[in-house]
Amino acid sequence: MITYLANRIKDKSVLILGFGREGQSTLKAFLKAGSAKKITIADQKALSLEMEVFADAAYADYNLQSIDFCCGPQYQDFCDDYDLVMKSPGIVLKKDISMYETEILSQMQLFFEYYRDRIIGITGTKGKSTTTTLLHHILKESGRPAILAGNIGIPVFDILHEVTEESIFVIELSCHQLEYMTISPKWGILLNIYEEHLDHYGTLEKYIASKEKIYENQKDGDYLFVNPDVKPETGRCSANIKLVDIKHIKPDCNIESDKGVDIILNMPSDSDQMLPVISYQNRQCEIPTTEISLLGEHNYLDIAYVYGVCCELGIDDEEFVKGLQSYVPLPHRLQYIGTVNGVAYYDDSISTIDETTIQALNTIKNADTVLIGGMDRGISYVNLERYLADSKVAHIILMEDTGKRIYEEIQSDYPDFLHKERLFVVNHLEDAVSLAKQITKKGGSCILSPAAASYGIFKNFEERGDVFAQLVNSN
Repeated sequence: MITYLANRIKDKSVLILGFGREGQSTLKAFLKAGSAKKITIADQKALSLEMEVFADAAYADYNLQSIDFCCGPQYQDFCDDYDLVMKSPGIVLKKDISMYETEILSQMQLFFEYYRDRIIGITGTKGKSTTTTLLHHILKESGRPAILAGNIGIPVFDILHEVTEESIFVIELSCHQLEYMTISPKWGILLNIYEEHLDHYGTLEKYIASKEKIYENQKDGDYLFVNPDVKPETGRCSANIKLVDIKHIKPDCNIESDKGVDIILNMPSDSDQMLPVISYQNRQCEIPTTEISLLGEHNYLDIAYVYGVCCELGIDDEEFVKGLQSYVPLPHRLQYIGTVNGVAYYDDSISTIDETTIQALNTIKNADTVLIGGMDRGISYVNLERYLADSKVAHIILMEDTGKRIYEEIQSDYPDFLHKERLFVVNHLEDAVSLAKQITKKGGSCILSPAAASYGIFKNFEERGDVFAQLVNSN
C-alpha cells in the first residue's frame, strides 16, 4: 500500500490536521512513501521538532527539517492552501466539508480505497469494541489471518507492516471515522444507534447519518449485519447486498416463530436451565454462559452478530465456542474489580448513555448501589429515570453535572418515584465511592455505570475506571 500512498500524494502539498496518535501514524507513512512536495503539521497545541515524539526511531531515516508546523487557535484556517488535508477523526471542521476547495481525506478513507474488499467494519453506539475484539479473537484462534485496527486504538497505517495477501481486516469504526467516508466495507456490522455525541453533531439526525456510512456505499454482493431497529430504508443502500438482520427473542418465545429473520438469539427464562441459542441459516449454537467471561444479554447479542459473520467465513461451531471461551473482555466494560468488605465492585466506566446503565443493572442481579453521572452533553435520561423509578436498587449515587440534572428531573417529573430517599447527590467520583463504601450492604454489588461522558473531568473513560478501582481498593 505504500506504493499506492506514494502515487496518491505525489508532488502534493499535504497538511496533517491533528497530531495525535493517528496524525503521527500518517506522518510516518507519508515520509516512507516519500513523494509529497511538502508536509505541514497543524495542531491546536504548540509543536516543534524538539518534542520527544520525534525521537522515535521510525523518523531516523528522514529529514525532519523539511516539515513545517502550523499551531495555535488558527490551525484550521489554512486548509485551502494545501492540495490535500489529512484530517484526524476527533477534529471538528470549522465549515461544512463541501465549502473547502482542497481535498480532505483520512487514513480510513485511503485504507478503504486500497483494501475495501478484505475489510469487516463494525460500528454502533455501544458494543462495537467488544464485537470487534471478539470477532478478531475467534478468527485468530481459528487460524485465520485476521488483523485488528481502527477505533480500538490502532491507526490503520500502523498495521501495514503486518499485511499479507491473505489478511482479513477487522476494523472498529467510530462515527467520527465514518463521517466523511465515501467507501463502505464489504462486510459491515451496524449494532445499534442511541442518542450520543450531540456535543459534536448538534442533532441526532447528523449523528445517525455518520453511522449510516457503514452501508451507504456498499456494493452488490456485500454483507450488512444489522439490528432491525436501524435497518436501512429502501434506497439507502444497494438493493443487492446480503442483508442479515438480528432478532432478539425474549424468554419463552418460540424460536420457530421468526423464520424470516436471519440470526435469532433465543433467551431462555430465568427459571430454565437451557442456554441461550443462536440460530443462523441451518445452524444453531448454544452460548455456554457459565464458561465465558462476557456477562449479560447485550453481550449475547454481540456474540450473535459475531456468530453470523463467522458462519459466513467458514468457522465451525467447535472453533467458535472454543474462541468464545478463551476470549478475555476489554477492561471497563462491566468488569469485576474485586470484593472489598463483602461488597463486589464492578467498573462499567465505558457507559456513556442511559441504555448501558440499564443493561448493567439488569445484568448484575444483586446490585445494591449504582454510581451515575459525568459531563452533561444534553442527551435525554428519561429512559433511565423511568427505569430507576421502579427499580430495586437500594442506593443511587448521582455525581457531577449529569447526576445533578437527573436528580432535579426526578424531583420535578416523577412524583411516584419509589423511595426517593434512595437518591444521594455528591460532587465527584471520590465522594461517590466514599459514600458507597459506607452504605452498600455486604453481599451486594456496587457498580460504576455513569451513563455520561468523562470529558472535562477525566482524560477518558479508561482513566475514570482506573481511578474508580484505585478508590475502591484504597483505605
